[in-house]
This record gives sequence, structure tokens and C-alpha cells, in this order.
Amino acid sequence: MSKIPYGIQGPIIGKIGSIVGSSRKGVPYIKSIPKKRSAKAGPGEAANRSKFAMAHRWLQPVLDFVREGFRNYSPTVEGFLAAKSWLLHHAFEGAGPDMRINAALAKLSHGTLPLSENIAAEKTNDGQLHFSWNRNHVEDGHPRDQAILLAYDIQHAFANFLVTGQFRETGSDLLRLPIDTERTYHIYFAFVAHDRSRQSDSVYLGTVSQ
Repeated sequence: MSKIPYGIQGPIIGKIGSIVGSSRKGVPYIKSIPKKRSAKAGPGEAANRSKFAMAHRWLQPVLDFVREGFRNYSPTVEGFLAAKSWLLHHAFEGAGPDMRINAALAKLSHGTLPLSENIAAEKTNDGQLHFSWNRNHVEDGHPRDQAILLAYDIQHAFANFLVTGQFRETGSDLLRLPIDTERTYHIYFAFVAHDRSRQSDSVYLGTVSQ
């Protein structure tokens, strides 16, 4: 059974025969109920499924980070789904069993907020990551924009991050790494606006090893 809570011209909510009505982010949709299929997936479809699954696994450890980094990506898509779309279209290399995600091409934040110049990261002697950037004023930026920092050990599906870092005007921040051996972290950096209205693209800063 379906409902039309706003009258005959309003959106349909629920199932009518072979169609179902729903809404996402306030936008109403009608779609057909998918039919069960008996045919096996072809090589192309199987490859796409593998690619989707790989992207999903890759992003799962950084879920909370990309929810911040891909906020308001589009009127209908943001967060994890937006980050997954970017990864699928821009960060994959190779094909078949050689298909892989290039961490340097991945974006874990995306937006119109400008970055600062001279962004860098290095490991300190006490097991922390020291991030630094030019603290000078940036056009269309704000001194109170906040840094967001990420260290991602892809091999072990472990991420350490901070989404409420130091202000742009500070020029530096620290991210403590767990004391583990034989870990390699891929490092990402971005800014979130002082009013949380938007964010910058992430910048990939290479790897550090523990």
C-alpha cells in the first residue's frame, strides 16, 4: 500500500504494483521494483562489481573523514557516496587482477575552499606527524578555517585522523600516530571553512613509515 500525504499532486510514498515511491534529501523519486535475474553476470559486469567492492572497502576506514570532506558535494550526493564516486572515476588504475587504487590520486575532501601554500608533513622523533603550511592570508579563505588531517594505513585498513584541527592562521598542527611497527601511512590534508559551510580539496602528502 502507498500513501499520498500531500494530495493527488504530491509525492507517492510506498509501493503501487510494480513501482515504489520514496524520497532522498527532500527530492521525491519513483522507480520500478527490480526483477530477479537468472543470467550470470558477464565479464564487464563482474569487473564493475569488483571495482565497486574495492572502492567500498578502501573508503570504509575513513568513513567519518569523508563525511566531513565531501559534505554538500552536490544537491543529492555527499559524504561516503560522493567520495566513492570520485574514487571510481579518478583513482583506479589497471584492469582485471591488476586493477588497483592509486592513493595519490584519491580525494578524501573536495570543495571550493582554497588551500594555503607550502603544505607539508613530516614525522617527529616522538611518533607524531607535524603538519605545516603558510599562515598568511588566503583570498576567499578565513584565518579561522580549520585543518583536517589524515594518516591512512591502507594495508591494515586503519586510519588516524582529526577533523577539528588548528586554525589556518596557526600554520601548523600535530597528529599522533599509534606506536606500531611496520606501518606505512598515506598522508592527506585539507581545510574546513570556519563556519563549516564548505571545505577544500584534499592534498596528498606522500607516505611515512612507523
